Amino acid sequence: MKIAVMGAGAVGCYYGAMLARAGHDVTLIGRETHVAAMNRDGLLLDFGSSQEFVRVTGDTDAAGVAGSDMVLFCVKSTDTVDAGEQIKPFISPDTIVLSLQNGVDNAERLGAVLGQPVIPVVVYVATSMGGAGHVKHHGRGELVIGPSAQSQMVVDTLVPAKIPVEISENANGALWAKMILNCAYNALSAITQRPYGELVQGVGVWDVMRSAVDECLAVAKADGVTVSGDVWGAVEKIAETMPGQYSSTAQDLARGKPSEIDYLNGYIVRKGKELGIATPTNLTLHALTKLQESKAP
Repeated sequence: MKIAVMGAGAVGCYYGAMLARAGHDVTLIGRETHVAAMNRDGLLLDFGSSQEFVRVTGDTDAAGVAGSDMVLFCVKSTDTVDAGEQIKPFISPDTIVLSLQNGVDNAERLGAVLGQPVIPVVVYVATSMGGAGHVKHHGRGELVIGPSAQSQMVVDTLVPAKIPVEISENANGALWAKMILNCAYNALSAITQRPYGELVQGVGVWDVMRSAVDECLAVAKADGVTVSGDVWGAVEKIAETMPGQYSSTAQDLARGKPSEIDYLNGYIVRKGKELGIATPTNLTLHALTKLQESKAP
């Protein structure tokens, strides 16, 4: 298939590389230095124990998605509307569009911009950028997608590329479960600039995380959302399975870039106000992260 990745960050580069490695024609839309490195050398896919260059096409213009059968939409939540407007002229009603983003409302917001359905995707992968044209994989990689007429084609395309995919009737609940994980870890990792395993050793940290999670679950319940799985068990497990991982919010702040915190803890705060649910822990985490964000040059 001809596949485009809109937003060649760590997540987009990892899945783009895996698909290109499986023989698909992959174009990644990203920043100039990153694109130049990919077009010159290929995309370096780094598993830690092994590395390989994967041949992809890099482009700095959204027009690079033209003619694609599938688009992996991987931009930050803050850029969803703008990036959606950029790709809209270059996709057709038959183009499969997947939202591989944090937060719970991106597929809906993007679909409204494009005027066509967007498949929500829950992403469970630990990745980071090691430099221009260099993506590092730290663990996991599975996806959960919502049901649609195109979902089986997505599975048939991604699974042979060694990307595990599950179709879930409660993809929204899975998105919420992922967001709650992010609400527990992302702000604290960003504020302290510490990885998960080290973070949870701090005095009172588990209590803060538990309070944030409880608030999120209360908001979800009031909003009629059935959150998938054992959320608190998943929170505890992350510290064990990804002890060296820094949150994406921590990585953004370390690079002096805006974060997605408005669509994580900030979303819970806004939704809580709308539904009459108090969210003081999420409010504090959001406020402190925004303060740290404002320090960026």
